[in-house]
Amino acid sequence: METERRIVRRERLNAAIALPYELRLLDFESAMQDVYDFFYDVNQHLAGKGLGRLEDTVRGAILSGVVSDMLTAYLSAHSRTLVPNNYHNGHPDLVVAGAYPDNAVKAGERGVEVKATTKRGGAVDTHGARDQWFCVFVYTVDRTTQPMTARTPLRFTEVYLAHVTTHDFRRNERGELGTRTATLHRDGIAKLRQSWVYLDDALDEGTS
Repeated sequence: METERRIVRRERLNAAIALPYELRLLDFESAMQDVYDFFYDVNQHLAGKGLGRLEDTVRGAILSGVVSDMLTAYLSAHSRTLVPNNYHNGHPDLVVAGAYPDNAVKAGERGVEVKATTKRGGAVDTHGARDQWFCVFVYTVDRTTQPMTARTPLRFTEVYLAHVTTHDFRRNERGELGTRTATLHRDGIAKLRQSWVYLDDALDEGTS
């Protein structure tokens, strides 16, 4: 099975956006390309053993978590000022280097929260409404093309980064056994979408 190496479309980056914390468009381009290269290398190895792609092996929610963690790590590797939050399950995912002891904080204000989702427009659940810099990467995965060996690799279609507040969220009640979450409401999503970093509207058949 031949696998394709994705390339970030540099012309789809928003040259007019003002980014916080000394972030550069190059940081986003490099982080997304690192993800593409990782999936290419892994899938080449799997294909050589006659195994299916990584995208088809793990469940969707797990894949989103993996992609989110990878983007957090890669953005920090390229960023001039941001590092991973060393507090387990701390917020935000990326913090300003040196702003907190040992770069670890349970709930901090200086940094960027990173999410990855397949939901177009960036409407993704969070664990709570906060005042924060909120970054959402939207990606597509080809799960339907047949035969499976003809499927196209994961592709980033949208990236947003905006400062949102608690007033931009609606709270989602999940009952006694469910975990409460919060999602940007209509006006909050509109604010997020106005602050786009990358938009690639080219479509692949079979993506979701």
